[in-house]
Amino acid sequence: MAMLQPVLPFLLLLLLPAASASGRPGGRRTMVFILAGQSNMSGRGGATNGTWDGVVPSECAPSPRILRLSPALRWEEAREPLHDGIDVGNTVGIGPGMPFAHAVLAACGSKAGGADVHLGLVPCAQGGTPIANWSRGTELYDRMVTRARAALAESSATGGGELAALLWYQGEADTMRRDDAERYQGRMEALVRDVRCDLGQPDLLVIQVGIATAQYNGKFLDRVREAQKAVRLPNVKYVDAMGLPIASDHTHLTTQAQIQLGNMLGKSYIETL
Repeated sequence: MAMLQPVLPFLLLLLLPAASASGRPGGRRTMVFILAGQSNMSGRGGATNGTWDGVVPSECAPSPRILRLSPALRWEEAREPLHDGIDVGNTVGIGPGMPFAHAVLAACGSKAGGADVHLGLVPCAQGGTPIANWSRGTELYDRMVTRARAALAESSATGGGELAALLWYQGEADTMRRDDAERYQGRMEALVRDVRCDLGQPDLLVIQVGIATAQYNGKFLDRVREAQKAVRLPNVKYVDAMGLPIASDHTHLTTQAQIQLGNMLGKSYIETL
């Protein structure tokens, strides 16, 4: 797999003002990423038969510079499966979060403005959920916003943090009913506007993954994909999962596919710097 090109000068431009504002030169700067959506975001790599095989590829290995917000809202060293304790009631495995984090760190380096750069991953995904379950005021939406705020508060105690992006992979559950598929674009745009408003980040980067499969062989896969591509809000990017290897359940990405997707998401993020 091709290495991502270093973009440290751009990262410095992004982080230097925030590092100075923290008043704690030489501290830890945490770039915070929300991981939200349904099962392919939480990850089923190696876990499509009801149990996770426990295989952790090198692209998903733990690193002291990659953190996870735990279910108890505390930073801890990130380890697979990232959504353990978050994607309630489901068997979780490898997702795109860890390979994404490794790709970004490999490209961006470890220092900015005298501060150590860490990546903070905030798992929020829940398997089997339609986008209507993520609208403002729902349990999943409130949990996501609460966890994002907690991540920023935790980061402030160790030098400060920046909410860098929302990574969104969801839509398979909306392929089963025509009405859900046809309303997807409007619901996605409302979600983006609401998250930006409630987190005080009007220009928050959102990278959405174009779905590659349908839940329970839903008939409206193409219609949901069209709706995803039709989102026209500023600073919303699109990464397509179509063509990546699919597991035997015909719904979830394999471990290797999740690694590829993580690298694709990393490249998409780096291109914005």
